[in-house]
Amino acid sequence: MSRRAVAIAIAVTAPLAAGVAYAVHAGPGPSTPAAAEVATGTAEVTRGTLEQTVQIAGELGYTGSYRVDHQGPPGLLTASAAPGATIGRGGILFRVSDDPVRLLLGAVPAYRDFRYGMSDGPDVRQLERNLVALGLDPDREMTVDRHFSAATARAVRRWEASWGRESWQRTGRLTLGQVIFLPTPLRVLTQPARVGAAVGAGTGVLTGTSTSRAVIAQLPVADRGGVHVGDRVEVGLPDTEPIRGRVTQIGQVASTPPGTAGPDQPPDPDAATVPVTVTLALPRDLSLSQAPATVDVVGRTRDHVLLAPIAALLARPGGGYQVRLAGGALTEVRLGAFDESSGRVEIETGLTEGQSVEVPAA
Repeated sequence: MSRRAVAIAIAVTAPLAAGVAYAVHAGPGPSTPAAAEVATGTAEVTRGTLEQTVQIAGELGYTGSYRVDHQGPPGLLTASAAPGATIGRGGILFRVSDDPVRLLLGAVPAYRDFRYGMSDGPDVRQLERNLVALGLDPDREMTVDRHFSAATARAVRRWEASWGRESWQRTGRLTLGQVIFLPTPLRVLTQPARVGAAVGAGTGVLTGTSTSRAVIAQLPVADRGGVHVGDRVEVGLPDTEPIRGRVTQIGQVASTPPGTAGPDQPPDPDAATVPVTVTLALPRDLSLSQAPATVDVVGRTRDHVLLAPIAALLARPGGGYQVRLAGGALTEVRLGAFDESSGRVEIETGLTEGQSVEVPAA
């Protein structure tokens, strides 16, 4: 009886490396085609420092998402900031029946009239900070606190004078709807209400973002434990050198991208992601407003660990990994952390420093 040829294919399935298959033959057989040989080289197992890096895809854009609602009395929208415009502190967002609605900066929404004799509150402190920033308290008469004082009213009158109001028209008061507080200057995106339309309290007039540039990336939930606020990152953008940045915010609500499951199938939990905001200092000559980005998040640093190329890893039948030594023998390895940026993996057991392992030839 002729011996039947046996071919065993072992594929590299390291999480971040391309697979390479090796074939081991027990003997030639008349009906078995010869397996294609794979060119290989060797790499030395070394000790060194491993930075556990998570690589995620993102997009360069702007932070924040804001909707601007009219809060004053009903009327006709007679003017509105155009998409692409940037409205800063004190600037006009829109006009209702030709009365301007101005932007001030702060986290507390306007919810009442501002006037002398009103009760104290954080909204008053917020207003006074804006009046100082606009240069409307030149003699420093006003104390920035929760109290609307006579000095606060004088600062408001100065602001009214800068609008072109005559002295007899200056009230020292701001009625609800005259000012809108947002955390940042507004970069206008859309105009939900058309000029000439009737608007009332709660009507959405503008949408926009902040003027701060950032990369918004989608982090797989499975990698959530490896990324933290404050982690340093390197951001890759088209036609630029890597740019350093930091993780400033990680979302708490996971979402699943569309198309990961059929209409009658539940969402794939492995595809769920959370948004990650990365701030960075962009080059002054960078003209990109939006662009795809790659974010390398540098997490834990592990010193004096045993390191081998990710490309040397082979899948073991039944699970786990092995590598082929330079002499041809297979040895099982237990893995630690991966460093995607350098293409190395920590070897916890199975190899010693100085050994050589097979890798695909360059």
